[in-house]
Amino acid sequence: MENKQDYLAKVQVAVQHLHKCGAIYSKTVPVHEVFQGKTVWQGDVEVFDLVGHPKAKRCYAWGHLDGANDERTRFVAVLEIPPVVSAETAVRVQIVKDVKSGGKNA
Repeated sequence: MENKQDYLAKVQVAVQHLHKCGAIYSKTVPVHEVFQGKTVWQGDVEVFDLVGHPKAKRCYAWGHLDGANDERTRFVAVLEIPPVVSAETAVRVQIVKDVKSGGKNA
């Protein structure tokens, strides 16, 4: 397991690459998303302030293992554009998007 600083640096690079703007780490928000009494997602969401993005001032991002054997890390970076207004809503929107696309939950 990598340390928090290395992880944050990778998430930051992913945000900057995916959204073509600067990203400054702001804080970490723990999120526990429950649907019909079951945990559907639990983890930390990294919050970044964006620099130079035309529509969003903030982004919520996280990484998780992906692939048939969890052989790679997938980074998710959700812009703070309504209906996304918090780390929790970013996770919810990504779960719905992943379900619709047939992918694994965020």
